[in-house]
Amino acid sequence: MPPRSNKRQKTTNGAAATDTKMQNGGSSHPWADLPAALSDSLQKANKAAESDGQLSAFTTSNAIEGPATFGIKSSGSPNTVLVTVTNGKADISTGKTSDALFTLSALPEQWQEFMKTTPVAPYQSYWGMFGMNIKQEGIKVEGDQNAFAQWTHVWRRILEILHDAYAGPTPADEEPEVDEDHIVGRYTYISAPVWGRCKVFYEQSGEGDQEIVFLHTAGSDGRQYHGVLNDERMRQKCHMTALDLPAHGRSFPYEGYWPGMHTNSEDAYVGCIAAFVKKLGLNKPIICGASMAGQVCLAVAARADEVGAVGSIPLQGSDYLNMERQWHDRSPYVNQALFNPEWVYGMMSPTAPLVNRQLIWHLYSAQAYGIFHGDLDFYFGGWDGRDRMAGIDTKKCPVYMLTGEYDWSNTPAMSQATCDKIPGGKHQAMKGLGHFPATENPKVFVGYLLEAIDHIQKIRA
Repeated sequence: MPPRSNKRQKTTNGAAATDTKMQNGGSSHPWADLPAALSDSLQKANKAAESDGQLSAFTTSNAIEGPATFGIKSSGSPNTVLVTVTNGKADISTGKTSDALFTLSALPEQWQEFMKTTPVAPYQSYWGMFGMNIKQEGIKVEGDQNAFAQWTHVWRRILEILHDAYAGPTPADEEPEVDEDHIVGRYTYISAPVWGRCKVFYEQSGEGDQEIVFLHTAGSDGRQYHGVLNDERMRQKCHMTALDLPAHGRSFPYEGYWPGMHTNSEDAYVGCIAAFVKKLGLNKPIICGASMAGQVCLAVAARADEVGAVGSIPLQGSDYLNMERQWHDRSPYVNQALFNPEWVYGMMSPTAPLVNRQLIWHLYSAQAYGIFHGDLDFYFGGWDGRDRMAGIDTKKCPVYMLTGEYDWSNTPAMSQATCDKIPGGKHQAMKGLGHFPATENPKVFVGYLLEAIDHIQKIRA
């Protein structure tokens, strides 16, 4: 869990529930006693838990030698929903916080927002309610913090089951099935500043004239862009390339690498992109990426001549982010293959196709130890472009920023504040998308992406 800050602030997301002061007066709030508010749904939730495939996959292990109990409650109430995990199942009951290893606590109105059929941001997940850059009052994890991190996959799924038992499943889009893939992948060697020589993997598709390079988020790889690389509209307009950064995904470790020691910086990142563009001989590419890659897209715009870029499309990016770091993603006491995907899972839109949300989970579970944490060295505080945005020449390298409305890590407001500093910069918030727009819902995302590409091409023309 991210360490608690002494300074808390209210969010500006959502409607009535974003004011964290109870409007109905203390314990009179209908969600002040969480077990009572869910009383008609607990039996239904228990029955659903018995046959839930995801919960069974998360709890079936002979390593669970005895019961482990955690709680979920409203702030200030002694009454708690208790969940007891044993090998292969999780039983939902009610009781006291003292019976739990740890307890997830939130204000009554925060639980009320979470339990709506389609929650608004950031109430789509407990991590979102807790926040990162925007902190909400009232959120607290009581008890054993290591146990909280160790069981994050189970408590997340239990909260989803409770939500669906009370409000019904959130309506989600469907991802159409396809029978043909247009992507070709291969390896090449690059030599880049800081990281040195590395054998990297990349994928390409498309017959269009416009070169575009896609960069993945922290601790992931280029598979995030398969939906975009296969999109007919993009294949006609662009020649697309998606790179796995050194030591990520299918790329090999770079020289001097020790498992667990990876870190990222602006010079390493921009130098790697420049070396890759030069090695492949890409002609006047647009650079597009999300999260830490959204931030490096801003660095690329500021260093366009070095990279050879003629446009930048930062997704989920801003000129500076900072937070108090947590270390569960690089801990000997926590399984990163469980914790890392859970931490990012709640950054997505709840209306995104389930298969795509599960793909993000899979990709984040598949990375090497320390890669995610090392990338966050750049994402949180390592990148600081606050005094450089005004110097970006958007006639030479136009900037079109895109930010998903469900992202509580880098919000649309934060991206807009950065865009306001860039002369000629553009920004658009994306409805129904979160922190991983290209993966969550490629069909929707490509519509926004094509607008950004058209803008860049018109400015360049």
